[in-house]
Amino acid sequence: MYTLVVDCMGSDGGSKVTVAGIKLFLTKHSNVKIIAVGKKEELEELQSENNVEIVDARDVVPMESGALEVMRMRKSSMMIALDLMKENGYDGVVSAGSTGGFLSAATVKLKLVEGVDRAALISPFPTAIKGKKVVVLDIGASNENTPEQLVQFAKMGRIYSNKVMKVEKPKIYLLSNGAEDEKGSPEVKEAHKMLKEMNFEGFVGNIEGRDALNGDCDVIVTGGFAGNVFLKSVEGVASMMKGMIKKAFYRNLKSKIGYVLAKKGFDEMSETMDYKSTGGAMLLGVNGVVVKAHGSSDGYSFSCALDVAYRMVEGKVVELLKQGVGEIE
Repeated sequence: MYTLVVDCMGSDGGSKVTVAGIKLFLTKHSNVKIIAVGKKEELEELQSENNVEIVDARDVVPMESGALEVMRMRKSSMMIALDLMKENGYDGVVSAGSTGGFLSAATVKLKLVEGVDRAALISPFPTAIKGKKVVVLDIGASNENTPEQLVQFAKMGRIYSNKVMKVEKPKIYLLSNGAEDEKGSPEVKEAHKMLKEMNFEGFVGNIEGRDALNGDCDVIVTGGFAGNVFLKSVEGVASMMKGMIKKAFYRNLKSKIGYVLAKKGFDEMSETMDYKSTGGAMLLGVNGVVVKAHGSSDGYSFSCALDVAYRMVEGKVVELLKQGVGEIE
């Protein structure tokens, strides 16, 4: 039996979203116990679930809260969830709350895996190939990274892709401003050299942002600043294209008829680009499974975040990181 601790108060949609996500998740996983942390009167619907324990927490961390504010809110649902995980050795923790606050507090509470210089935020991205996702790290846990840290991200990304995404032999790339070996920032150039010299398994080379989602990659390694810019750019372009397509097809009667005829294709495209099934982002490099769900999660998306945490626990990702990240390959 695995145990996951859930901060039920962090979502933009409030506890209704997290309660719905927990209930949906438990229909598929009878071997998981959920410690639901939040205002008990808002979690009453979970009392009928056999595998749920409710822990009352009166304070809620605001979405805009930074690391220091979160650490001071010791009676918040987020901090109590992290404390419960640390004190009881539970398998994982999930929150849809403040990203910066949650990640910083998780790092301070759980500590970094020995040999890891920086934890990395990792998330699956949709690609041009339906059903295939590429994982990108770091997408915002840090603003500055050394070449050595990028090499560690490559190791962590390979383990995650293999054990969680079930890719037998992950193909790994460095995000750069050109595919040539000599392209990139100073830290990317040095990381490229280090990965080549150690004959890093699965390392292919550099890739440009325009090719990152073509379906050829399994892992893309980047510093946190560039990774976060990449993430926000992808989200922005996807939102813009959705609006432009909708506007084009609703222009007149003929275009509306065209939309009806092409609807199946657009439904497939929408399914391919749907972020909800990814669940959220994972913090790799700390002593525990930490999953940051989308703040805008609905019940389905939050259940997917719980499922990601479950797969990380089942795949013993943290243990594998401890064994492999600090080694020079």
